[in-house]
Amino acid sequence: MTDTAPVEPRASFDNWGPYALLAAGVVAAAVSARPVGMGRSAMAASAVLVATGALLQVWWGRVRRRQPGPSRTGVYFYFSRWGLGFVLTWLNPFFAFYAVTGYYTAARELPRRLVMPGLFLTAITMAGSEVGGMPPHGLLLWTGFLLVLGLNMGLVSVFTRFAFQEQERARVQAETITELERTNTALQQALDENAALHAQLLVQAREAGVADERRRLAAEIHDTLAQGLTGIIAQLQVVANTPDENLAREHAGRAMDLARHSLGEARRSVHNLAPVALEHDGLPQALNNTVAEWGERTGVRAEFTVAGATEQLHDEVSATLLRIAQEALSNASRHARAGRLGVTLTFLGDEVILDIRDDGVGFDPLALPSRTRTGGFGLDGMRARAERIAGSLTVETEPGHGTALSARVPLVRHDQ
Repeated sequence: MTDTAPVEPRASFDNWGPYALLAAGVVAAAVSARPVGMGRSAMAASAVLVATGALLQVWWGRVRRRQPGPSRTGVYFYFSRWGLGFVLTWLNPFFAFYAVTGYYTAARELPRRLVMPGLFLTAITMAGSEVGGMPPHGLLLWTGFLLVLGLNMGLVSVFTRFAFQEQERARVQAETITELERTNTALQQALDENAALHAQLLVQAREAGVADERRRLAAEIHDTLAQGLTGIIAQLQVVANTPDENLAREHAGRAMDLARHSLGEARRSVHNLAPVALEHDGLPQALNNTVAEWGERTGVRAEFTVAGATEQLHDEVSATLLRIAQEALSNASRHARAGRLGVTLTFLGDEVILDIRDDGVGFDPLALPSRTRTGGFGLDGMRARAERIAGSLTVETEPGHGTALSARVPLVRHDQ
């Protein structure tokens, strides 16, 4: 089923209206020929003019399809038809049925500057018909003619003004519709581009998420399995090198405890759960236990302190700070050769600060080796953990003067 565009009434009148009005004028003139005193010559002239008008209208119908709207050809046609109508109305006033066509078509066939002159000429023809025919006879009829002409022009001016206003509104509406179509097209293009960008961002976010998860798992494995295995190896070395059975049994038990602890950490790290130490305790207690166990295992004097009003932290914040502390303690046991170490957890306004200080040998921060397959996650891993939750990590150290590490992260409560 095809859609058929509706035909506007104006376009329909342009097609058949002039013929209908010409036919009405012919009928009215034929009926009134004797009363108005038309002779044979007037009737013959009228017949020729009517035929000319019909042919002119046929020709104009073909031209209009090629040249819609006002044009020079339209000006010639309008005034030619007006001349035919004027002469026919002079011969018989009832041919005004045909002459009135000029009122309906002036705005569509003439440029705007010629519309009022064209309507004025049509008004002259109509006024002459309305006073009984041209020319008026006597002062009274001439006075009537002028009055009727003035009335016609007044009405024409009012209606023409309304017509121009309507045309202007139609033009503005057409421009608005065109602009809306352009805007809609641009909006659709923007939406298409946004959809493509959104899809690209999703891919990038997915790739970034995969990379971040790989880094997290690598750090988790380093902080749990690697540290646990290091501790197990250290305990087993003591077992292998001591002749004391009781001491060997004690260190073997520690190695088993470390193995169980590391196994639980590995399982929970894979599932992205909290560290084992936080399963039943808050961060302060977990840090206290971790520092105490580390000091007992390494023989280093280790102290833990809490400052400020203790808050129940979000699981991710607690896990991040505990992992940083575990990594720092692991680094201290392997590299610092410290005799004393202190860990402080400070609740300060909207921040939580974890400070870890030792009196070890220190190091040159600018001379750190790059990460290798056997280690090197330490400082980079701790810094990445802090930055993942919008925090930061600073390190103050120099050879022979110990190390001070400080992690500052936002204080996010457990219920937020």
